[in-house]
Amino acid sequence: MLSRVAEAVFWMSRYLERADNVARFIDVNEHLTLDLQGAVAEQWAPLVYTTGDHEPYFQHYGELTRSNVLQFLTFDARNANSILGCVQRARENARAIREIISSEMWEQINRFYLLMRDASRAPACDHVRRIVEDVKLHSHLIQGVLDTTMSHGEAWHFANIGRLVERADKTSRILDVKYYILLPHTRDVGTPLDIVQWSALLKSASALEMYRKSKGRILPAKVAEFLILDRDFPRSMRYCLVHAEESLHEITGTPAGSFGNRAEQQLGRMRAAMDFTSIDDVVQQGLHEFIDRFQTELNAAGEAVHDVFFARPELPLAS
Repeated sequence: MLSRVAEAVFWMSRYLERADNVARFIDVNEHLTLDLQGAVAEQWAPLVYTTGDHEPYFQHYGELTRSNVLQFLTFDARNANSILGCVQRARENARAIREIISSEMWEQINRFYLLMRDASRAPACDHVRRIVEDVKLHSHLIQGVLDTTMSHGEAWHFANIGRLVERADKTSRILDVKYYILLPHTRDVGTPLDIVQWSALLKSASALEMYRKSKGRILPAKVAEFLILDRDFPRSMRYCLVHAEESLHEITGTPAGSFGNRAEQQLGRMRAAMDFTSIDDVVQQGLHEFIDRFQTELNAAGEAVHDVFFARPELPLAS
């Protein structure tokens, strides 16, 4: 497969996953607002910091208000990672590889973009619940179409890697913000407020029902364990690493448990570390420190994928 095509598939999938996760971030705050009913002041800073786009936000808006944050995260063209921005770039990548993806896939992505474009004509705060539900629904639809209308060959595996790398990153960011910003005082740990916030976090990852079935009561360490180390939940960081690594080996043909390039080495090392990590280890070294290290290593893995599969050799200068 041409590196240009592989890169377009990879980023199409990452942008779609990123749009879905931004909607889920917004969903966290909406659930908190409803569940707490004014018990605490609304908090909008975590949403901006979670995405890592706080610098452009403060450059363009300054004040943290509900309407500003929602507009910035959903439709602001100056924010490259807004929902509309992500869907638009996913569509551009999909257009470039229409001969690779199925016609149903292209139609679904195009329909998603047109829906978001039309929705952006009204302020986001006027219909945020509808936006969040539409993004989550179309993300699920596109994933279903991708899995059922495309052969699970190289293109599908590149899409799978892009989706899972992005998802692992965003799951870690949700956990990080909860731990440091939403609950800054240790005396609040274990209080009803703490439990409500962890429940909202699980809801944002569509994980609340699966968590209750496997773990029962909402306990911070158990929630962190579920979202970081669970073997079977598709949004856990470990699950994402395991299956991204599998797709990588399917593309290269390198046997599992070994590596033939830097991308396989980096992802394999991270997956192996997860296999031999317990939640006690995570707590002992500090959740934030663990997540910070994870994100640094995941960024390195993403760069390695780019260098190994997408980087084009520079042409010699004409004499």
